[in-house]
Amino acid sequence: MKNDTSDTVTITFRIPGNWAHPGEIIERMPTGYRLTPEALVLPDGQKIEFHPAPPDDQFVGVFQSACRTQLTEEETEVLHSYSANLVLSGSGGTLNQAWTMMEAASAIIQAGGAGVFIDNSALAHSGQAWMEMASSGDTDALSFAYVSVIHGDPNIWTMGMHMLGLPDIEMGQDCGRGDDVIEIMRYLCASKKPFGDGHIVANEDGPRFHVFAKDDQRSQPAGPMFNPYGRLLLKSVRRMAEEN
Repeated sequence: MKNDTSDTVTITFRIPGNWAHPGEIIERMPTGYRLTPEALVLPDGQKIEFHPAPPDDQFVGVFQSACRTQLTEEETEVLHSYSANLVLSGSGGTLNQAWTMMEAASAIIQAGGAGVFIDNSALAHSGQAWMEMASSGDTDALSFAYVSVIHGDPNIWTMGMHMLGLPDIEMGQDCGRGDDVIEIMRYLCASKKPFGDGHIVANEDGPRFHVFAKDDQRSQPAGPMFNPYGRLLLKSVRRMAEEN
């Protein structure tokens, strides 16, 4: 399994808005932020690549089905009448870089964006919720914003942890629940000593899961959802003991 922080992770957002012309975005940008023909420039000088994309017939439905937080009436109106998607692309792979991208998207929301769709995890959020998460400075908000939890058959797994520089998590539905995945995801994001292959995950009640590292085989290596940090498969210690 790869676990090299030199691997390049690119975070990509799509932010819909019904701007009449490019100049309207520039006029509505918050103080300290600038748009050049190639980049959104943050107050500290960091540059985030951007380009406008025209509307299509599928995006509104995709955004609504992927939206984790409820849109306001105004945001819904903007989404259904959007004239362009403003696409932001920037480096990910660390918590700090993920926060930087959240800040960049927040500026576009303040300039009239309805919400944020994340290519890397197929998640979307309303603009209002995004602003609240971005201002919190809390790792729980960061993981909630970026990471999907997928209930498949027979496993439950996350998608999007690579944007934070972490492996995704996977466990069988017969030995864990979605709440267990979320708890472990939050621990990984907040911990300075994340666990890895061969570790035992335990709580006050004793050992719970044995950790096995593996490559990400759920996504195409060239795709935005691919995790170069791999996946952590968690198996129930109790079930393993019973099977043996």
